[in-house]
Parts: sequence; C-alpha cells; structure tokens
Amino acid sequence: MSTETGVPLRRRSNSLNGHHSNDVAFDGTVPSMENNIVKKTDDGYANGGGKASFMTWTARDAIYVARVHWIPCVFAVGVLFFMGVEYTLQMIPARSEPFDVGFVATRSLNSVLANSPGLNTVLAALNTVFVGMQTTYIVWTWLMEGRPRATISACFMFTCRGILGYSTQLPLPQEFLGSGVDFPVGNVSFFLFYSGHVAGSMIASLDMRRMQRLRLAMLFDILNVLQSIRLLGTRGHYTIDLAVGVGAGILFDSLAGKYEEMMSKRHNLGNGFSLISKDSLVN
Repeated sequence: MSTETGVPLRRRSNSLNGHHSNDVAFDGTVPSMENNIVKKTDDGYANGGGKASFMTWTARDAIYVARVHWIPCVFAVGVLFFMGVEYTLQMIPARSEPFDVGFVATRSLNSVLANSPGLNTVLAALNTVFVGMQTTYIVWTWLMEGRPRATISACFMFTCRGILGYSTQLPLPQEFLGSGVDFPVGNVSFFLFYSGHVAGSMIASLDMRRMQRLRLAMLFDILNVLQSIRLLGTRGHYTIDLAVGVGAGILFDSLAGKYEEMMSKRHNLGNGFSLISKDSLVN
C-alpha cells in the first residue's frame, strides 16, 4: 500500500488508542515539526476518499498550534495586519520624495553629519575600512584556506545586485551626504538596490559562524548594524536596500553551499569540492 507523508501543524493522534497525545516523548521533549509526521493511506482525501484535513480539526488542535507553532501564527497575524495597512494607505505622489522609516529615525544623525563634514568623512573612511575587512576575509577563505564558498557567494550576490540595480535605478535621496573616501571611493555612481555593504558583511559573518569564529562573527554583525545606521543617516541607502541586503547575504550563502554540494557529488571528489582543482572544472 502506498503512503503519502506530510508535515502537519495539528496534533498527532496516539497510535495506541486513537486519541490525541500531548506530543511529549518519554524523555519529556516536544517533537519537532519535521518529526510530527502523519501518514495518509490510499483512502485519504488526496486519492478521492475520506475527509478534507480541515474537517478533522478540533479546538485542541487550534490551541496546540497557537502554543507550539506560535511563530507562524505571529506571521499569519502580520499578513492580516499589513493587508489592512496596504489597502488603506495613501500612496506617495509621483513627484514627492519616497517615504522611508529609516530616514525618519535617523533625521537627527543626518542633521549632525550635514553640519559636520569632517565627522562624515571620518565615518565614511571607517566604513571603507570595514568593506576592506569583508573583502579580505572572503578572498582569504578561498586563497589561503581553500574554502571557496564565501567567494562564490559574493560573486553570485554582486552579479545579481548589478542586474537588479541596473534594472530599477532608484533616485538618489535629496539629503544624500557623499564623501570622497566612502566606498566606492571617489564619489562615483553606485546602485542603491540593494546594499552590497550589508550583504557582503552577512556572507563573511555566516562563514565565520560555520568555522566557529563566533567572536569575530559577532564583531562583524555589530559593525554591520553600525554601518547600516550610518548609511541611513547619510541617505546612502533606503531601508529596503539594507533589509534586502541581509536577505541576499543569507540567500546567496545558501546557494553557494548547494553549488558546492552539487559539484562534489557530480565529480565524486573524495576530498571535497575545490574551486581550483581541474577535476572540478572538467567532466
């Protein structure tokens, strides 16, 4: 008899008595969502028989979901809340400046930096040093440690950033405070969407955590937060650029890991994937 497995949010039934268990194992632990599996046989709804899943839900199931799976519940409430916000929001007129919560929160910092060009230059120089630290670490992991994942991730990330940044070229904020020592150095043009500063820092931090360099990772995370505040204060990026930068760092690090895994399986390398091995470049 064929079976279909799924990962339900609802409580499991005790296979001994047919009643709901409290989902607590004999060692007192609560099973994870992945282990909370229900097998549906051929007479189930998916095969034309039985009841739809929601018709078997009970009040106890609802309580269980709210208690154990509260994180998805919070996001479900968020969906409803922001549906209400989106459908009742007054749109920004075409000729007006974009509204940005980060700009509102850093209005005083923008005023301080506008009145103190020297301070703005110092902070820009420090930020450029931090970008250099990110770049050095990412390249070091490949050239010196033989681990190309962070480098591959950065290549994926910056290429996609270039495509998206060119595809939608956002206007430079009116209160933008540039500096000749800010990266990219020389007051050259740059893409606003999304933040390569933030994404690059995330890629480096994730690699550090994989290698158990936890203090260094924490340092990079703190510096990343500080550079984000500075970028908002100088109007060098919109809030959405920074938020997507965080997501991009996580996404492309994951994709680089999948690429390494795929290439290792494809070429059956006994010592792992190597970006410079000829066996990883040819069939």
